[in-house]
Amino acid sequence: MDLFSSINKDKNQPLAAKFRPKTLDDFIGQKHIIGEGSLLRRAILADRISSMIFYGPPGTGKTTLANIIANTTKCQFEKINAVTSGVGDIRNIIEKAKELKNMYGNKTVLFIDEIHRFNKSQQDALLPAVEDGTIILIGATTENPYFEVNSPLISRCIIFQLYPLEDTELRQLIEKVLQDKERGLGNLEIELDEDGKKHLILVSGGDARVLLNGLELAVLTTPPDENGKIKISLKEIEQSVQKKGFVYDKSGDNHYDTISALIKSIRGSDPDAALYWLARLLESGEDPKFIVRRLIISASEDIGNADPNALNIAVSTFHGVNFIGMPEGRIILAQCVTYLATAPKSNASYIGINEALRDVKGKRFNGVPNHLKDAHYKGAKELGHGIDYKYPHSYGGNYVIQQYLPQGLENQRYYKPTENGYEGKIKEYIKKTKGLWE
Repeated sequence: MDLFSSINKDKNQPLAAKFRPKTLDDFIGQKHIIGEGSLLRRAILADRISSMIFYGPPGTGKTTLANIIANTTKCQFEKINAVTSGVGDIRNIIEKAKELKNMYGNKTVLFIDEIHRFNKSQQDALLPAVEDGTIILIGATTENPYFEVNSPLISRCIIFQLYPLEDTELRQLIEKVLQDKERGLGNLEIELDEDGKKHLILVSGGDARVLLNGLELAVLTTPPDENGKIKISLKEIEQSVQKKGFVYDKSGDNHYDTISALIKSIRGSDPDAALYWLARLLESGEDPKFIVRRLIISASEDIGNADPNALNIAVSTFHGVNFIGMPEGRIILAQCVTYLATAPKSNASYIGINEALRDVKGKRFNGVPNHLKDAHYKGAKELGHGIDYKYPHSYGGNYVIQQYLPQGLENQRYYKPTENGYEGKIKEYIKKTKGLWE
C-alpha cells in the first residue's frame, strides 16, 4: 500500500487543508453564528453579506468561513494576507473593484487574513471603499478587534466571535475524517483507540488544525500491521503532538475536582498548592476564562472585605488574560492566584447575602418604610413618602441613627465583619456607629 498516495493525491497538501469544509453543511462548530436561522448563515446563503470581522483563536474556522463565502457568493472575491501585503495591494484591489462596480455593477469581497497586522494607515486606506460599498470587507484576526482594528472600521463591520471547538465537535471531526474517502483518511484501515482519541482532543485545545495535523502525522508514521491496519494508540498520539497525556476530563469529575482543589487551596491560604492546581488546569487545556470566573467568585466569597482589592485584582486578571491571551496569560493568572491565596480571608459578605435571601424568601414583607420611599414626584408628600427621613450628611460624622430595615426586621444583622485585614476597620466603624458589636 502506498500510504502517502492513499491519503492525498497532492502529497504537498496537508490533511488540514485538504479536509477544509467547502459548504456550511460540512462546517463543524460555531453554531451560535452559523446555526440554522442565524444571521450569518442566512446572509451567506442569500448572498447578501455585509462587511464583517471574524475574531477567534487559530483553527476555529475563520478562513474556512471566508472560503465558503467565496464559493457561495457571485461577487468578485479577492484574498490577501496582512503580513505580506501593503497599501499598494489594497489600492490596486480597490481600483479594480471600482471598475467592476461602475462597468458591470458587480460587488467585490475582500478577505484580509490577520487584519490586525495592518497598521493604522493601512487600515485607513480601506475605510472609504468600505464606507461607499466599493468593497465588502471580511477580516480575520486572532486578536481582539476592539483593540487592534481602527474604531471607524469597526463601526462599519459586524463582529463575529468564534470559539474553540467543543470536545464533542472535535470528536465528530475525527470520525468524519476517518470515514471520508475522498478528502480524508477513509481509504485506510485506521484504528484509533479511545485513549489516543481523548488525548488528541485534549491537546488540540479546540483547534481543528492542530487536531488534524496530529492525527495525520500519527497515521503517516505508523506502519500497518500484517493485516493492513494502522493501529494508533495513546503512545503514537503523544509522539505526534509532542505532549504527554495525564488523567483529566474537562467534562467529568476531574474538571470539577481540579478547580475545586484550586479554590480550596486559595481559601486555605496555600499559594504553593494553588499554583500547582493552576498549572494542572492550564496544562490540561482548560479554558482560562473558566478559571478566572472562579477566581472572581473566590475573591468575594472567601476574601471579601478583608481585602477589597482582591476583587479588583481578579477582575483585572480577566481583562488581562483576555487581552494578552496564552501562554503569557499564565503569568497574570499566577499573580492573581498567589495574591488571593495570601490575602486575609473573610466570608462575611457571602454569609450575609445568604441570610438576607433567606429572610426575603421566608419572612413576611411589610413594605418599604415611609421615610425611605421616593419623595421626588408630585403628590409623594401627600402620601407621607419621605417624611421624617434624616439626611446623614447633615449630621456629625455623616451618620445618624434611623431605621433602614423593614418593619419586623429592625434589629436583624446580616453582615458580621471579622477582625481580618481591612474588615477589622469596617468592624470598628460599625461598632462606632451602631454600637452593636462588643
